[in-house]
Amino acid sequence: MLRALAFPRWARASPLRPRVVILAEERRAVASNVMTPLPLSYTVFDGPSPQPPLVFLHGLFGSKTNFQSLAKKLVLQTGRKVLTIDARNHGSSPHSPLMSYEAMSADVQLLLHQLRLHRCVLIGHSMGGKTAMVLSLQRPELVERLVCVDISPSETSAVTSFQAFVAAMRAVDIPWGLPRSTACRLAEEQLRSTVQEPAIRNFMLTNLVSSEGQFVWRVNLEAVSHHLDEIMSFPDFQTPYSGPTLFLGGSKSGYISSNDYPEIERLFPQAEIQYVPDAGHWVHADQPQLFLAAVCNFLELPPP
Repeated sequence: MLRALAFPRWARASPLRPRVVILAEERRAVASNVMTPLPLSYTVFDGPSPQPPLVFLHGLFGSKTNFQSLAKKLVLQTGRKVLTIDARNHGSSPHSPLMSYEAMSADVQLLLHQLRLHRCVLIGHSMGGKTAMVLSLQRPELVERLVCVDISPSETSAVTSFQAFVAAMRAVDIPWGLPRSTACRLAEEQLRSTVQEPAIRNFMLTNLVSSEGQFVWRVNLEAVSHHLDEIMSFPDFQTPYSGPTLFLGGSKSGYISSNDYPEIERLFPQAEIQYVPDAGHWVHADQPQLFLAAVCNFLELPPP
């Protein structure tokens, strides 16, 4: 059984809202020290097992649909319920000028509370992996196990091109009234000089949506651009998460290196680090079968 929750168009901020409005709203929010959790869009894939559900958190520019086929397979293989979630400013979730890991963690906590899920397995890729880490460090009682896909609790600016990607997406110019095929072709052509890998361009183009005859980016590039340094970093924590943890990297990716091992061990003392062969940053897309096998094996391990 598949249940989905989507937010009506009026509940989401326009991706083309002026920067001055966003910055003014953010100043008011920071000044009042208020961080209101947002009601996230999500999909539930029901399974019969009473064991804690699996909760997928996607990366930057992604959405809950990235894990849809994997979620269905995991229901069949584990019997567990699986949730896929749109982060704030992504997919069908509301937009907000705030884009911190603390805010994204609070959003997920609100959803778990609303669904009366008192314990879960968090599986997060990239930005979603850092959100999962923050939630486990803040509220360890909610997290049975943690899987961080090709990301570590370290600064990632040195191994990413996301700043250039955001600038390229913001520079895309598509005339009004074009059919989707033409709009996608024009956007792809304009992105090509900066985003040279076709798979990454196609991934970014999943954010191109039609709104009143104009194609716009579904992801809130204004908020992402303003908080990109924060998204590439990681908050400071002193108390570790002692639950079972798997850091699952791609063998062709530099997002989890030996330089990250000391910080991983400090914050996640029960962590295992594995690398999926012939996989880049998008491990689950490059090697889906090996990714599923690694997750299922990790779920079967007894608690320490």
